[in-house]
Amino acid sequence: MGVSEPFIRRPIATSLLGIALLIGGLLGYFALPVSALPQVDFPTVQVTTQLPGASPDVIASLITAPLERQLGQIPSLSAMNSTSSFGVSQISLQFDLNRDIDGATQDVQAAINAAAGVLPKTLPYPPTYAKVNPADAPVMTLALRSDTISLRAMSDIADTLLAQRLSQISGVGRVSVLGGLKPAVRIQADLARLAAYGIAMEDLRTAIANANVSGPKGSLDGAQQSYIIAANDQIAAADAYKPVIIAYRNGSPVTIADVAQIVDGLENDRTGGWYQGTPAVIIDIQRQPGANVIDVVSQIRAEIPKVQRAIPAGVNLTIVSDRTVTIRASVHDVQFTLILSVVLVTLVVLLFLRSLRATLIAGVALPLSLITSFGIMYFAGFSLDNLSLMALTIGTGFVVDDAIVMIENIVRHMENGDSAMEASLKGASEIGFTVISLTVSLIAVFIPLLFMSGLVGRMFREFALTLTIAVVTSAVVSLTLTPMMCSRLLKHAHEELAVPGLAAVSRFIDRTVEAYHRTLLWVLERQRATLVVTFATLVATLVLYVVAPKGFLPLQDTASITAVTEAGPDVSFAEMQKRQAEAADAIKADPDVVGVVSVIGAGSVNPTTNVGRLVMSLRPRGERRDDVGVVVARLKERVSGIPGMTVYFQPVQDVQISTQSSRSQYQYTLTGTDAALVSEWARKLVTEMRRDALFRDVSSEAQEGGLRAQLDVDRTRAGQLGVSLQAITDTLNDAFAQRQISTIYGQANQYRVVLEALPMYQRDPSILSKLYLPGAASSTVGAPNAQVPLSAVATLKRTTAPLAISHQAQFPSVSLSFNLAPGAALGDAVEAVKTIETRIGMPNSIVGVYAGDAAEFAKALAGQPWLLLAAVITIYIVLGVLYESYIHPITILSTLPSAGVGAILALVL
Repeated sequence: MGVSEPFIRRPIATSLLGIALLIGGLLGYFALPVSALPQVDFPTVQVTTQLPGASPDVIASLITAPLERQLGQIPSLSAMNSTSSFGVSQISLQFDLNRDIDGATQDVQAAINAAAGVLPKTLPYPPTYAKVNPADAPVMTLALRSDTISLRAMSDIADTLLAQRLSQISGVGRVSVLGGLKPAVRIQADLARLAAYGIAMEDLRTAIANANVSGPKGSLDGAQQSYIIAANDQIAAADAYKPVIIAYRNGSPVTIADVAQIVDGLENDRTGGWYQGTPAVIIDIQRQPGANVIDVVSQIRAEIPKVQRAIPAGVNLTIVSDRTVTIRASVHDVQFTLILSVVLVTLVVLLFLRSLRATLIAGVALPLSLITSFGIMYFAGFSLDNLSLMALTIGTGFVVDDAIVMIENIVRHMENGDSAMEASLKGASEIGFTVISLTVSLIAVFIPLLFMSGLVGRMFREFALTLTIAVVTSAVVSLTLTPMMCSRLLKHAHEELAVPGLAAVSRFIDRTVEAYHRTLLWVLERQRATLVVTFATLVATLVLYVVAPKGFLPLQDTASITAVTEAGPDVSFAEMQKRQAEAADAIKADPDVVGVVSVIGAGSVNPTTNVGRLVMSLRPRGERRDDVGVVVARLKERVSGIPGMTVYFQPVQDVQISTQSSRSQYQYTLTGTDAALVSEWARKLVTEMRRDALFRDVSSEAQEGGLRAQLDVDRTRAGQLGVSLQAITDTLNDAFAQRQISTIYGQANQYRVVLEALPMYQRDPSILSKLYLPGAASSTVGAPNAQVPLSAVATLKRTTAPLAISHQAQFPSVSLSFNLAPGAALGDAVEAVKTIETRIGMPNSIVGVYAGDAAEFAKALAGQPWLLLAAVITIYIVLGVLYESYIHPITILSTLPSAGVGAILALVL
């Protein structure tokens, strides 16, 4: 008794089994998550620490280095990159694909705790971490605008309400509020008046800190009543700071209002955001690595109406961008392609089988196999994405093969006079091994893909397994339902209904078979020539494989583009704002651009003050004539005339591998032990790459040439005048670092009191000569300390210094980024970089490594020949086992070279 006989003899049980498979598949289909590609995100965590006013070298030594030493000891850490910029340290940690991100974050927190003892005590906030890839594009961007409510108030709404509510959504990694920070009371000291009163900046800071306090005061518990003790010890309003007394001079009090201006402002007033040219608070929502984009955005959209009811009516909340729009559209296109392929395959089956009943049987087996696959995919943890649907689309031909083989063998027995039942029993028993052989052979092709490592292996693992699931499901259906349906539905040829037009098709097929027969005889008579041709195709396949251009992931059109704007390292905030607005206006004028978000100022998005960010939303692909590559080229032309600014455009992609936000698609990082040497060779390499026609938009992430006001303190003179180095540091910190000196505790949030000099004193280094320091104590009781001008103990030099310091794996590094020229391949670019390094004589002490897409491409390229060899060997072994022969597998595999020539030529052309 064959495998199929019980199913043939029990049609009701078999049909119910088919219905069960159909229902299970449909349930799985509607339960499957939808995404652009399989979830292949590296577990990534970003650690951020702020110390306002600290220079990059201070940040690097005081904060970044101690944290890196602890974080670098975490197991399964595959990459660690850091950027130390003015006031901010950002460290990105990327872990192995198999590492659980929740476990990784626990280790990150433990490392932060271990480093806490050596971090500065003056940090306004402890280091924070977020489960997010900083280079990943936001899944959704919102903009808050209002004609009636101030930007300060909207910032408070965004930080207190929106950011908190949206952060609670499952899968959200970070909510960034850009273009406006939390409200703060800013106390701006008049340095001349302070000097006239003989009051030091530290005296002002101490008076403010002592005037605004909040703490436990206890309670009173009497015989019958109890009281909680409270006091008006906290100052919340800016005006309430004005009468605070700092000191007494000549018996009269000196208040804060006498020596400073007190204003309601922001924690950081050197940042800005705009949407469509209007000042706005921008909210970027990024997902956690591994979270489903569509699921996260669906939850966000469900939450937005709730938060809209909670914000003032005068605030306009706009959805600027939504990554799921293009994801849904692309998946819908692939779904349509899958349905179309099923229809076309069914029509082809009708043309060749020339039987409506046989076509009906094959037409049931094909969709049933595909639909059943959805149920298995659900339990395997897969998603409906472009790759899994493409696997099913490709598999339609494989899936229908099993049914056709079964049907044709049964029809052959019926043509010999057997009844449908007898033919089904005989045919199924004869063909069962063949169906199993076909299935195992197809599965063998994909076995090597399951052992691929890295991101590419993880991505194509779902593709290979989905195709394998479809093929196995097809074999099960072909061995059960198909022969049962044949036994009940098939009729002899004279009983079949005639289909108009099939007679002509039959004649065409017969002539084709005859032509093939004649060609086969001609080839068999010329065996040597045929072997020569076969060998030639093998050689041609190898040659084409070597010379064919090699790339990584094709450029996607997601209807969204990001741009990095970069001005000179010495640019002021006001000038940067002017140039940024000019770039945004030029881009906004393009007919395919429907929205432009603009952000400047150092923070979570921009590492330094001379770098800005633009995000462009395009019309849907069906509503514009040009693809994203043409649009980018056009936008580059529009902004090329802006003096003093360079704009680097990048289309947003669904797969983001790198943890570094770069100016171009591909990154190459130089590291070494000597920071100056690394920078020197990075400049040389950038210069040579810009001369090579393969590269476009070559840039260095190094921010060198920033202006620095260097103070050289005469320690001897300072000691003689009673001025300590701590006093100098504290005074400069109080005046120019936007120092957060006190906290105002609200019901829902906390706000800072920021101390600084008046803006008029922050424009030029020459103003430092007007700064006075507390000197030796006065011999008169109650008299103020002597005031010593800074110029008496220090000399000013104007020098240059980097605006940001980068490390990779704790070593100094410089990242280069580049795009490819039209038609250029990434493989050629990799070889060109090697050639350039050899030509310029880059020393071995400088190590260059690719990051992001380029790194994964290099890994995939190195293992590709071995993967192909493993596939051929696996197929040979499986075929040898199935046919119990050493020769037959070689005969079958001899068809691969000709197929390889056609496949590679199709890619090249």
